[in-house]
Amino acid sequence: MTKGLLQSPELHKYLLETSVYPRESELLKELRAITANHPRFNMATASEAGQLIALLLKVGNAKKTIEIGVFTGYSLLLTALTIPDDGKITAIDLNRDAYEMGLPIIKKAGVEHKINFIQSQALSALDELLEDQSNRGSFDFAFVDADKCSYQKYHERLLQLVKIGGIIVYDNTLWFGTVAMPEESVPEARKPDRHHIIELNKFLAADSRIQISQVPLGDGITICRIL
Repeated sequence: MTKGLLQSPELHKYLLETSVYPRESELLKELRAITANHPRFNMATASEAGQLIALLLKVGNAKKTIEIGVFTGYSLLLTALTIPDDGKITAIDLNRDAYEMGLPIIKKAGVEHKINFIQSQALSALDELLEDQSNRGSFDFAFVDADKCSYQKYHERLLQLVKIGGIIVYDNTLWFGTVAMPEESVPEARKPDRHHIIELNKFLAADSRIQISQVPLGDGITICRIL
């Protein structure tokens, strides 16, 4: 099962080759190529979703961001290349090994100084950030691509960390298209996280604290603007 939701391979190829790859930096291409060698390469942010994230960062003039789930760092590098030189990214992931796969490219790009990588469980790291009152409402943007069972818990904490008018983006919110499949048609490996994503989607749709847009790019992303 492919990650992209465009079921026509030709249409997906057209989208990438016409609008995405020509605009993708050589550094991001290099990191994408390195990530392809990882056994779980499918965890990386889709290039077409990354293009939208970069646009959101620019439109919102984001300078201070938070990322939950780093993997090899495609979205992290994209963010670091997009925000100003004095911008800062708090990047949280329990697995440093995957991050270090992409770290040489991050260093090559000259943006490592923007990144504070925290090797930790995300909930404990977020709680620690919240203990410092100066962090509350100080982030412009957040991107979440991590354990699906914790998305709602992350949401409650991010609502306190991201400023009013700021953006939170959740990845994988259509979960390989399985959210619309009958239960009996869903591959067993997808079922546990499918349940969490379905619950998240209901929760976000009903949350009056945010404005949302769910976009069928990559594996589905949901953009939340804090009201």
